[in-house]
Amino acid sequence: MADNQGPQGNHDPAGSTQMFRAFVDEGPQGPRQQAAPATSSGGPRVGLIIGVVVAVAIVAVVAWLALK
Repeated sequence: MADNQGPQGNHDPAGSTQMFRAFVDEGPQGPRQQAAPATSSGGPRVGLIIGVVVAVAIVAVVAWLALK
């Protein structure tokens, strides 16, 4: 089998490491967006809480039907 590794000795067959390094070395091309205000970060948290409550309710209904 041929030794196709470069001089660094860390050949990445998929090339993902090289692509990531090229992306990082490029740097930002446009103006950076500023961080979102703290009030808008509650959206995903509220959705997660509602999802957990719905999941618990479904499990409770299934358990109630199984014991009925």
